[in-house]
Amino acid sequence: MLNLIGTYECKADAKGRVMVPAPLKKQLTPVMTDGFVIKRAVFQPCLEVYPMQEWNSLMQKMGQLNRFNRKNNDFIRRFTAGVRTVELDATGRINIPKDLASFAGITKEIVISSAINIVEIWDKDKYEQAINDAANDFADLAEDVMGDANDTNGIS
Repeated sequence: MLNLIGTYECKADAKGRVMVPAPLKKQLTPVMTDGFVIKRAVFQPCLEVYPMQEWNSLMQKMGQLNRFNRKNNDFIRRFTAGVRTVELDATGRINIPKDLASFAGITKEIVISSAINIVEIWDKDKYEQAINDAANDFADLAEDVMGDANDTNGIS
């Protein structure tokens, strides 16, 4: 499994191209030849970039859903809305499609942040707001997510 590390401030040019920072590009090297999928995030106003192997694994799980269940069908449609394949160009840039940039409010100043096995692309101001908004609740969130009373290691 891919385990990406880092948060990087970058700039998007007028055409929506973003230079992937060298440390992140180095981490992505093993999966770069397969390409990536870029999509709208479910819970935040940002974009998610999945290495193709991670995307295919997720799609395999979603393929198990019964499409004759209306909620499943609606979820699949919304989850995959606006999905595009993207690649790094010869200079190490990724092109953010205009409709996805508009969804995330991305103009020029952006943040690229690792999220374990995917990368999030944020408008810089929205990223800082999301981090600051979550700061007050992070201790409670950490306890709810990681604080199983029966587990002495903190992760079950």
